Amino acid sequence: MSFIAKIKERAKIAGKTVVLPESYEARNLEAAAQILKEGFAKIILIGERSKIEEAADGNDVSGATIIDPSSYERMDEFAEKLFEMRRSKGMDKEEARRLLVKDALYFGVMLVKEGVADGMVAGAANLTADVLRPSLQILKTAPGIGIVSSFFVMVLPDSSFGEDGVIMFSDCGLVQNPNPSELAAIAQSTAVSFEQLVGKQARVAMLSHSTKGSAKHADVDKVLEALRIVKEAAPSLLIDGELQLDAAIIPKVAASKAKGSDVAGAANVLIFPDLDAGNIGYKLVERLAKAEAIGPITQGIAKPVNDLSRGCSASDIVGAVAITALQAR
Repeated sequence: MSFIAKIKERAKIAGKTVVLPESYEARNLEAAAQILKEGFAKIILIGERSKIEEAADGNDVSGATIIDPSSYERMDEFAEKLFEMRRSKGMDKEEARRLLVKDALYFGVMLVKEGVADGMVAGAANLTADVLRPSLQILKTAPGIGIVSSFFVMVLPDSSFGEDGVIMFSDCGLVQNPNPSELAAIAQSTAVSFEQLVGKQARVAMLSHSTKGSAKHADVDKVLEALRIVKEAAPSLLIDGELQLDAAIIPKVAASKAKGSDVAGAANVLIFPDLDAGNIGYKLVERLAKAEAIGPITQGIAKPVNDLSRGCSASDIVGAVAITALQAR
């Protein structure tokens, strides 16, 4: 059974509701039809029913809940709450209402905030900044986590690596050059994400060009400071660094370079020191090792909101919804 198939089975048990706010977009409607058919999540679509049904073009979305913001019975309540959240930024009540009626992303996030939906998936027709802006303004970051980051699930052909071939890479998509505190938050978030989605204990490697003092540099110091912060905040987490990639995942190398480490040689979560390393790393593994790269998946928001690539397929949206449903647990 594939990784996504396993996620779908667990999502089916979770029984969560995910909103797809880009509800006139063909790929979202194709994905919604498939999700409803497979039954691993409930779906909310936003907009006018007649326009959604026309855009569905034969895809059966009759099992979805369709909400039209212009006639939604809780709009006054939603507008009042958005106004209270944003009044310090100069937003008035009428502006809050107009924004919720006009912008499906803001309305979708309010549905998540108020518990009508458990999570949201968007980005097929919108920029990442447009998806994340309402998420951060309304939902904000998760308690104890000061930064939103992302990860990829890498499913490797060689099952001897990671957790039966599954390794998480972070951050490969959002945070350009994290400082020690941000890098520590990324490590903690990714450990939680791994345990949510894979169901196994995370073993986190803080990657560097150095292993256990083999090189001296400010970049190494950043990783070591991040490691100190994580250990202080989460003493029970299995985490080690600084580790070169081979010391993190190959037992023989770990035995010579990082003796006594609980993580080295067996890491299933790899934390890259910056976005350049993370983005290059996941693409190398995807292309040269023929790994499946699932993501980027967003983490660190108080409730799950995931951003899609605008070049995504309907099947990518299906996978993102399954993952979002599990994150909502």
